[in-house]
Amino acid sequence: MESTESSYVSSPEAPRKRSPPPPKSPTSDSVEKATYIRFLVSNAAAGSVIGKGGATITDFQSQSGARIQLSRNYEFFPGTSDRIIMISGTLDDVIKAVELILAKLFSEFHAEDGVDFDTRTKVRLIVPNSSCGSIIGKGGAIIKSFIEDSQAGIKISPQDNNFYGLNDRLVTVTGTLEEQIRAIDLILSKLVEDPHYSQTMHTPFSYAGAYNSMNYPNGAGGKFQNNKEDRTNSVTIGIADEHIGLVVGRGGRNIMEISQVSGARIKISDRGDFMSGTNDRKITITGSQRAIRSAEGMIMQKVAYASERGSD
Repeated sequence: MESTESSYVSSPEAPRKRSPPPPKSPTSDSVEKATYIRFLVSNAAAGSVIGKGGATITDFQSQSGARIQLSRNYEFFPGTSDRIIMISGTLDDVIKAVELILAKLFSEFHAEDGVDFDTRTKVRLIVPNSSCGSIIGKGGAIIKSFIEDSQAGIKISPQDNNFYGLNDRLVTVTGTLEEQIRAIDLILSKLVEDPHYSQTMHTPFSYAGAYNSMNYPNGAGGKFQNNKEDRTNSVTIGIADEHIGLVVGRGGRNIMEISQVSGARIKISDRGDFMSGTNDRKITITGSQRAIRSAEGMIMQKVAYASERGSD
């Protein structure tokens, strides 16, 4: 969980206390129809959700009736060092699981910081670009009504063209636990009615394809992991110049270890040789699909570690 940023839309400074949310408005068909939601969590928070030996996630699935899945510990949402949680089931089951997870993360966040339980934090939902219109509404009418109803801040990111093949946007919900749950309930109840949203339920959520074509807005050199006919065995990713040293390691130790463990060949562009329009150095990874995925995961772990240390 992260503390609120001032740039996000926020509710009044002294939000009124409200009774539990009223019954949902969707038809009974919508409530019973299988749906899903995805949102981001830090690696540490993901471990908390899983629990020792998977005990916590098993308990949450049992209590809610929903299925809870996490991306692997090196599979992050593009442009972040956060993992993805996907919850699927009926609308009621999904909301119950979200509430269990967020309540646990809220309590741990407050225990660490020793702050009041009403502190406003944020959660970032992943929503397909094709479905964002349904929660924005004409002239922003729907999203405004959601903000007013829930008292939560809701902000939709612009589409990120730095990652070819990334068709999702982040919807940041800011508020107390109660406000966040109410806002997520409203958002998901609307998404359930959108046929485009249900069609994306079974698409992969690891974003390996978007990483493999990192910083190629026109798709040059990019490929998709889930395209079975694509047998390309070389990919180029972009890594910020200031993080190259940690990836390489002293005397090249890290890059040699990554190459040996993964079985991939790794080449880093010369100093000053950046990806077009960026300050990112090119890292070309060559080998089998498995070797490439393994090497890429280890490189991204190094970068995530550097980013986390930099934000401390």
